[in-house]
Amino acid sequence: MSTQNPPHASGPPSPRQERVPKRANPLCRTSDRFESWFRRFLMLVLVLGLPAAALGAGLTAYEASMRSVQAQSVERHEVTARLTSTVKGVTAEGKQRAAVRWTDDSGAVRTGTTLMGLGTPEGTSVRVWVDRDGGITGPPMSELAARTNGWFVAGMAAVGVVAGVYAASAGVRHVLDHRRYAQWDSEWDLVEPLWSARFRR
Repeated sequence: MSTQNPPHASGPPSPRQERVPKRANPLCRTSDRFESWFRRFLMLVLVLGLPAAALGAGLTAYEASMRSVQAQSVERHEVTARLTSTVKGVTAEGKQRAAVRWTDDSGAVRTGTTLMGLGTPEGTSVRVWVDRDGGITGPPMSELAARTNGWFVAGMAAVGVVAGVYAASAGVRHVLDHRRYAQWDSEWDLVEPLWSARFRR
C-alpha cells in the first residue's frame, strides 16, 4: 500500500509571512519626533486655516464695503454746476482746482471747488457729487471696488496665515537646533577624552 504525501511534501515548506513590528528608530531623538509631529500640525493648520481665514476675512471686508456702497449711494447725488472762472495755471497733473456754483433742490445757491482741466472756460457745465450737507465730495464707492477690497483682504489673510506657519516652523526649528547643539557639546565633552586617550597609547 502506497503512502500519500501531503501536498507540500514534494518541496520545502514555504516560509511563514510574519509581520515584523515597527520599532522606533534608535537614532530618532525626542526633539526629532516632536518636530515631525509639529510639522504635521502646521500642515493641518495651513490646509484648514488658510481657506477659512481667507474666506472669512474676504467676506467680512466685502460686506463692510457693500454697506459703505449702499450708504454712500443714499447720501450722495450728482448735480450740474457751472464754472465761475476760466481755469488758468500749470500743474503736473494737468488739472487745477476751480470754483463752481450750483442750485440745490431747495433753491439755494451753493459754491465749492472741484478739479477741472486747464483752459476750461468760465460758464462750462460740470457734473459734481455732493453730500447731504451740500458739500462737494467724491463719487460713492462702486460694487467693483467692494469686490476688489474683499479679494485684497482675503489675499492678505492668506499671506498672513502662510507667514505665521512659516514663522512658527522656523522658530521651533531654531529652538530645537539650539538644544541639540548644546546636547552634542555636552556629549562630546564626555566622549572626546576617551578618544584622545586611544591615540596617546
